[in-house]
Amino acid sequence: MNFLIFHNARYSSAQMQIAFQSQQLCFCKRGTCLHISCFTVFIISLCFISVHRLWWRSSQVSDLHYQGCLTCCTCSYFCALNLFSRKQREAQSAPGWKLFGKVPLRESPPKDSKTIQQEYEAKVSKSGQRKNLEFEPLSTTALILEDRPANLPAKSEEEAQRHRQEYDEMVAEAKKRELKEAQKKKKQMKERFKQEESIANAMVVWNNEILPNWESMRGTRRVRDLWWQGLPPNVRGKVWSLAIGNEMNITSDLYEIFLSRAKERWKSFRETGSEMESDADSADRESSLDLIKLDISRTFPPLFIFQKGGPYHDLLHSVLGAYTCYRPDVGYVQGMSFIAAVLILNLEEAEAFIAFTNLLNKPCQMAFFRVDHELMLKYFAAFEVFFEENLPRLFNHFKSSNLTPDLYLIDWIFTLYTKSLPLDVACRVWDVFCRDGEEFLFRTGLGILRLYEEVLLQMDFIHIAQFLTRLPEDTPSERLFSCIANTQMISGNRKWTQVFNALLKDKEMEKSSSPTVKNS
Repeated sequence: MNFLIFHNARYSSAQMQIAFQSQQLCFCKRGTCLHISCFTVFIISLCFISVHRLWWRSSQVSDLHYQGCLTCCTCSYFCALNLFSRKQREAQSAPGWKLFGKVPLRESPPKDSKTIQQEYEAKVSKSGQRKNLEFEPLSTTALILEDRPANLPAKSEEEAQRHRQEYDEMVAEAKKRELKEAQKKKKQMKERFKQEESIANAMVVWNNEILPNWESMRGTRRVRDLWWQGLPPNVRGKVWSLAIGNEMNITSDLYEIFLSRAKERWKSFRETGSEMESDADSADRESSLDLIKLDISRTFPPLFIFQKGGPYHDLLHSVLGAYTCYRPDVGYVQGMSFIAAVLILNLEEAEAFIAFTNLLNKPCQMAFFRVDHELMLKYFAAFEVFFEENLPRLFNHFKSSNLTPDLYLIDWIFTLYTKSLPLDVACRVWDVFCRDGEEFLFRTGLGILRLYEEVLLQMDFIHIAQFLTRLPEDTPSERLFSCIANTQMISGNRKWTQVFNALLKDKEMEKSSSPTVKNS
């Protein structure tokens, strides 16, 4: 192109000036930045052509000679142009990218959000804007206030104002949210300190006044009120042991005997590979020993302390194995591992076994773990009497959905709520259960239904069963016990014991009036 510009005939100064301007325009359109030496060579070439033209006119040199000189000058310009442009390209490193090609990287590194915000704060502090804001989030939200890059259209005043307003709204919302979270955390910490102070004071009372005089004070109004509020963790195991008692007269030596027997059976299973008992005694359920291994892994999995390799795995395995050998008529039943695990967390190994054995010997637990269907139905019937008395709307909803108590009560009673409720809430349920007996288990069930009554009224059969099997992990302890306190275990001036005994009498009358009994 340069060659054609300067090779056209009659090389006037005006033409050469136009050519020079055209060449500059070409540079700008390409977007190429060349070294100043390239322009120097170009100007020298023009001067050389002008001088050479005057000499050619005076000396009448042939056109061929002149054309050769002109070609050399033009070639020198292109050599300089290519040389400096190549050096510039070599100096660039790792070009960046744009939509339709490569562009050089920006000379300055990209700014982070904190730098952008600091620059913006310095900028607005000069203009007097946003001086009263106390909160500035160090985040990418500040990018909305930045000007656009030079290669993009600038923001209009209206758009910039809108962006400032949006940013102020985001800051205000973030500040409001953070203030709300801080207030919530402060409230939680205040309640926690209050609870810890209450526990510390209660611990002193239990250790110094109640436990040394257990038999004389356990039934007093003051002790019952303290009991309802929850036992301090460091005295919980001791109070549980005293409240459950030891009617079966089990000793630590007896525990060691049955533990040794369980270990022998486990060794026999490993050697023979057989888990089946002989048919001579079908009531002997020691064969269920091997089922313990499967159930332990499912016991409080979030804690990771009862699974294999955990600190309490062997203890739980030993307590359950010893009980299975001690009560082969009951054997191991799924759900026992949760009860034994809670006792192990609060008692020593032998004491946990003693409490576990006596607890499962209570009438309600024995009926469920021995799967006495007729007796279990009586418990369900008694529960429904108080269910209808306390929660008639929910009772009718369950009836219309054909949802019977066995679908959720079995799991609650088998595990004493340790699988369905959060562990700390379940332990507080255990506190009052040890005080009031089996009645409180069913009262707790009614309290749970009262707590979630409005939610359950909106559910169908499947969702109710799923919800009650696994209650929310954030079940509030205070609200639950408030619902339990508002549940009255009185129906027609009859308490739980009277209602249940009346149902048992009806059962006996049905048996006596059955054709089989009459024929005998």
